[in-house]
Amino acid sequence: MYLVGLTGGIGSGKSTIARRLAEHGAVQIDADQLARVVVEPGTSGLSAIRDAFGDDVLTSDGELNRAALGAIVFSDAEALATLNGIVHPAVRALTEQKIAEAAGANPDAVVVYDVPLLAEAKLPHSFDTIVVAHASRDTRHERLVSIRGMTPAEADRRIAAQATDDERLALADVVIDTDRSLPETMSQVDELWVSLSGKSSERRKDLDVSGGA
Repeated sequence: MYLVGLTGGIGSGKSTIARRLAEHGAVQIDADQLARVVVEPGTSGLSAIRDAFGDDVLTSDGELNRAALGAIVFSDAEALATLNGIVHPAVRALTEQKIAEAAGANPDAVVVYDVPLLAEAKLPHSFDTIVVAHASRDTRHERLVSIRGMTPAEADRRIAAQATDDERLALADVVIDTDRSLPETMSQVDELWVSLSGKSSERRKDLDVSGGA
C-alpha cells in the first residue's frame, strides 16, 4: 500500500484532485465524510458536542446543526479548539480502520487520504507522499463567495480559521497549482498519478525481493 496525504485550504480544489485520483484507481478516504459519520445521531461524538455547545447546535430531529455550530466555532478560536478536540480523535480512529481495510483488500493500493486539516491536526499517519492543492487566497475567497454562496465576511472567517498557506506548503512533497484552468489542474493530477502508481509498483517489487531473501 502507498499512502498519500492530500490537503489544501478551503476553496483550493482539493476535492477535485481527489476525485481525479479516484477515477484513476486510487482508494479515496475523505476526512470530511468521516467527520460527518462520527457525529451522526447516537454517536458519542454528537453527545460530546451537545455537552460542550448546548442544544442549540442540534436540529429538531436531533442531528447536528452545522450552520449553528459553524457560527460559533469559526469566530472563536477556543470554541474551534474544543470542537477539534472532540472530532479529530474520532476521525483518526475511523481513518486507521479505513486504511487497514484498504490495505487488506489490495496490498498494492494507492490510498489517498483527503484531509483539509492535515497541517492543523498533526496526524500520526506516516504518509509516503503529501500533496498540497494550492491556490492564492484571493482565488479561494472568490470561489467561496461565487460558487459556495458564502458572504465575503464568512469566507474571510473560514480561511482565517485554517492553517496558513506557508504552513501547508511546508509539508508538501508535491504541490498542485489550482490557480490555473481546470484542464491544467487535471494535467498535473494525471502526471501525479503516473508517479504514484509507479512508486507503488516499485514498493511492491522491493517487498517481494526482501520477502524472498
